[in-house]
Amino acid sequence: MNMRKTQALLLPLAIATALAACSKKDESAPAAEAPALTLDESRLPPVNRFQVADLDETKQACHDFAGYANGKWLDANPVPGDRTSWGAFEMLDERSNAVQQQLAEQAGADTAATGVKKIVGDLWATGMDEAKINAQGIEPLSAELAAIDALSDKDAIAEYLRTSAAKGGNFLFGFGAEADFQNPDLNIAYASQAGLGLPDSKYYFDPDKKDIREKYVAHIARILELSGVEAAAAAQQAQQVMAFETRLAKASKSREDLSRDVSLYYNPVSLADADALTPNFPWSKFFESQGVAAPQQFSLAMPDFHKEVDKALADTDPSVWKAYLRFHTVDGAAPFLSDEFVQENFNFYSATLRGQKEMKPRWKRVLGTINNQAGEALGQLYVQVAFPAESKAKMEALVANLGQALEARIQNLEWMSEETKAKALDKQAAFTTKIGYPDKWRSWDGLETGRDSYIGNVLAAREFNYRWELGKIGKPVDKSEWGMPPQMVNAYYNPLSNEIAFPAAILQPPFFDPEATDEMNYGGIGAVIGHEMTHGYDDQGSRFGATGKFENWWTEADAKGFASRTGKLVEQFNGYTTADGQKVNGRHTLGENIADLGGLATAYDAMKKATEGQPDPMTDGLTRDQRFFLNWATVWRRNFTPEELKQRIATDEHAPSQFRAIGAPSNLPAFAAAFKCEAGAPMARQGDAQVVIW
Repeated sequence: MNMRKTQALLLPLAIATALAACSKKDESAPAAEAPALTLDESRLPPVNRFQVADLDETKQACHDFAGYANGKWLDANPVPGDRTSWGAFEMLDERSNAVQQQLAEQAGADTAATGVKKIVGDLWATGMDEAKINAQGIEPLSAELAAIDALSDKDAIAEYLRTSAAKGGNFLFGFGAEADFQNPDLNIAYASQAGLGLPDSKYYFDPDKKDIREKYVAHIARILELSGVEAAAAAQQAQQVMAFETRLAKASKSREDLSRDVSLYYNPVSLADADALTPNFPWSKFFESQGVAAPQQFSLAMPDFHKEVDKALADTDPSVWKAYLRFHTVDGAAPFLSDEFVQENFNFYSATLRGQKEMKPRWKRVLGTINNQAGEALGQLYVQVAFPAESKAKMEALVANLGQALEARIQNLEWMSEETKAKALDKQAAFTTKIGYPDKWRSWDGLETGRDSYIGNVLAAREFNYRWELGKIGKPVDKSEWGMPPQMVNAYYNPLSNEIAFPAAILQPPFFDPEATDEMNYGGIGAVIGHEMTHGYDDQGSRFGATGKFENWWTEADAKGFASRTGKLVEQFNGYTTADGQKVNGRHTLGENIADLGGLATAYDAMKKATEGQPDPMTDGLTRDQRFFLNWATVWRRNFTPEELKQRIATDEHAPSQFRAIGAPSNLPAFAAAFKCEAGAPMARQGDAQVVIW
């Protein structure tokens, strides 16, 4: 049982920021609910806008652009106690949460609600009933723990893994539907690695993570104790669980490996070949137990991991398996149990790993659960009251302008042959853009929730979502489906469908402001749009063609030229070091850095085209070009706790925000011209130091 939502199957090719909306009045529009939902905007926190007063005139834009643009704001805005980072994204997230809170409160108060409003209301009401949750303690897990205690041999363990997975409770490996790399119109099953409690496989071996490993063992022991295991036995079992996970980690790919080689997710095999690879865990039996028809093939990704699990079934004492399964069952459920479990979960995963000082208030935690388990259901309510439909036309115009700018940039590339350009342009022309929220809402029919048990509702939603996922296997890909709910402050590119999507919640300053001047919107949401488009041409997105098929559309010479240019970007970011001496990993962050560079350059071109022939307004004494780059920096103003920054350096595909603020613009001559940077200045890269890709 694992209630922590994992992205084990999703390709790590996207995500940076976002866009906006849709206002159709037919079945695709927000469903009407009774009584009508309302929003008190006076209760919403402010957004984060660029202000000229934020500029630190003691710093030079050409030498310390991040400090010049953001230093004063960062000094005045430390990380709140219930956060591990604080900046533009987090401020919009707080605003989105405040909207969601009002909606959830209204849904929870409506005991006669039906449909998605009932689901949201039931999760909210039971999640906020702290007294009932505490009274229930660990009792909701008693049957599951008894089943684990009864396991006696490898066959019983294998059967348990199958039956628990069928209820959505599989934490040992990822399993679900995704488009076939070679036939992206059809969903196939993918099985991938999972099973680790620490953020990455490297955490089990890196010398600087020794302290984290020791605290993790203590956490395992504490969770086992809380579940009813005697203290001495819990301590012994914790060591066994750690040794077992270390074994799995040795057979696992690191997050860096997975982010830089998307082909690792695709290993098509027949059921017979899969069964031969893991005889102790036959995949033919697994598919049957999940109610999924036997496929001709599926992707058994990271096969070495699955081979190791198979070996562990044969050579690991059942008592170790039981300790491992008991720990992860309780640990995954801890956020939804009584206070002592919630506190221990916070102590390790939030305080120790990320440096969070205070636990989020219950209402925020419950909203997080609703978003994880029924995000699109809540999204249907969100867009009824919080979606600025009048901005849709402006957003569509921005997207169109960015597309034209990207097309022109590709056509004018000096380093790429006409043959490869034609393929790149085909891909650009085939982009699908999703704005705001889905044209067709997902059905939630069949999900039964109530007011009796918080974790009962979470478990019901978990199983429902898993069955929904399995229902896609062997079926055509639904191109209307979204990968994010409308209330999420983010955006993404999906290479298998060649689409970019921008949820409604990000259609706010500093990204988009319908009242702002063009340069501010192009420096904000324009660069975000360009970023997501450029993901189609980063080091991994560029391995997929216009239809989403995994294919090589590059000439050999162009591929070498691309690799040479991306290598220079790796070197650039390898040269960045945090104030406490941590080095950025340019290889791990390469995809996002390519997208930033191409996205900002494309947005600048689009801004210049949109304002062609218009006089420079010289707002607050700043030129149009200066304000464009300053709003880009505003997007990336962000403070981190030391622990959060350390974890991000180790695991995140994105470079820390202060380096995103300076990395892309330092390669653009337009930036040096805007701020009159002299040759040799850090923000005016020239010659071999300058990176030009898209």
